[in-house]
Amino acid sequence: MLRIVTLCFIGIVLSGCSTYATSRYAVNADNVTALRGLKRGNINVGNFSATKPGEKEIVCRGAAPIKTPDGETFSEFIRKGLVDELKMAGKFDVDSPVTLTGNLNNIDFSSTNGTWNLSLTVYSLNGKSITVNESYSYTSSFDGDTACNQTAQALMPAVQNLIGKVVQSRDFKLLVN
Repeated sequence: MLRIVTLCFIGIVLSGCSTYATSRYAVNADNVTALRGLKRGNINVGNFSATKPGEKEIVCRGAAPIKTPDGETFSEFIRKGLVDELKMAGKFDVDSPVTLTGNLNNIDFSSTNGTWNLSLTVYSLNGKSITVNESYSYTSSFDGDTACNQTAQALMPAVQNLIGKVVQSRDFKLLVN
């Protein structure tokens, strides 16, 4: 009996846990086009906070965490995505008096249904703000490992859509003017 318990313990220790890393953020052509179309000059991006401060991972199916590729918080992953979009559009300047900050109100997923749900509020130093929500659908799987991997890979396009809802919104111009 002791031998079986020992073998089980060794098996658990050696098996370890998987971690599912999301893809690095890639700029979206529609977002860049929308930003290039702004008559406004350059924009700075300040800190992004989150309703759940410091959230860096969400456990998928009670087994393994889904994390960003560099281990930063989800709010920082989204912030860096916005900065990348602005840089690609030629609209980013750390010294710009127009500064946007944000709060990640919610981030969650269902690996069973295949959806990421995100909510973000972006604030401007001019006192205006906008809140956008994204419910991003993707193909999931019954198999846990496959479903969690697909969930991790779906975060980046979900964030692209979320940022797109910010920068392509009619209200975005109110933030940067």
